[in-house]
Amino acid sequence: MIRHVLAIGVILFVISMMMNCYAQSAKKEIGLQLWSVREDMKKDATATIAALGKMGYSFVEAAGYADGLFYGMKPVVFRQLLNDHGLQFTASHTGRPLPDVDNWESTMKWWDACIDAHVKAGVKYIVQPSMDKKGYGSLTDLKRYCDYFNTIGEKCNEKGIRYGYHNHDKEFEMVDGVVRYDYMLKNTDPDKVMFQLDLYWIMKGGKEAITYFNTYPGRFELWHVKDEKELGESGLMDFEPIFKASEVSGMQYYIVEVERYNYTPLESVRKSLEFLVEASYVN
Repeated sequence: MIRHVLAIGVILFVISMMMNCYAQSAKKEIGLQLWSVREDMKKDATATIAALGKMGYSFVEAAGYADGLFYGMKPVVFRQLLNDHGLQFTASHTGRPLPDVDNWESTMKWWDACIDAHVKAGVKYIVQPSMDKKGYGSLTDLKRYCDYFNTIGEKCNEKGIRYGYHNHDKEFEMVDGVVRYDYMLKNTDPDKVMFQLDLYWIMKGGKEAITYFNTYPGRFELWHVKDEKELGESGLMDFEPIFKASEVSGMQYYIVEVERYNYTPLESVRKSLEFLVEASYVN
């Protein structure tokens, strides 16, 4: 009898802890970059989205736009799928590399269609995930990229969407005596281009996120919260001081991204969510 009572007590305690975890996650608006579960999205997007909603994620950032569709679904259909599982469609990674003069008009038409699709989906942010090799060449080419980003940012503004750029580590290399990322920040219009700072890649690039927050306050509206694998397991990332500087950074949303795994992708993103839910310094 005593064993049964103890067993029931343990079960109730576990259920209580799980419910508390979900309650806390609901209070914290935590997003997920769907690249983290890219293979699951290919196999069964509906089941994957349902699983993410049950975990307690609040919104997603897509990485599957093509030809007016998101993961093969029309914008309103994909948005409804997310909403049905308690998720918002807040941001999307997509873009085109810097076009040559001959391709400028066709690239602008592509962007017009792309932006319209994101408007239908209710997306707040479109993020260019990277540059091609021209962006990592001379400052002249990088300046052309900055002008290109300003142009796309203006197009996005006209439709009520914010446009931005996501870094890797190469943006923190020097070119002609200037750090690429600094050059980009100085040569893009803050009203047209925001920056999504990847907290892991800036660390790998040898720079400090907080230094950039203080030097360019308000420019970093989105963050990718990333570690070597699952959040908090590598010992490389000290997220607490970064989160404490979130106000000066201009951060509006933070987004989990896991690119390498110790577990299955879904288990990895669950563990990463739990890490942020349990972190007292994360609002």
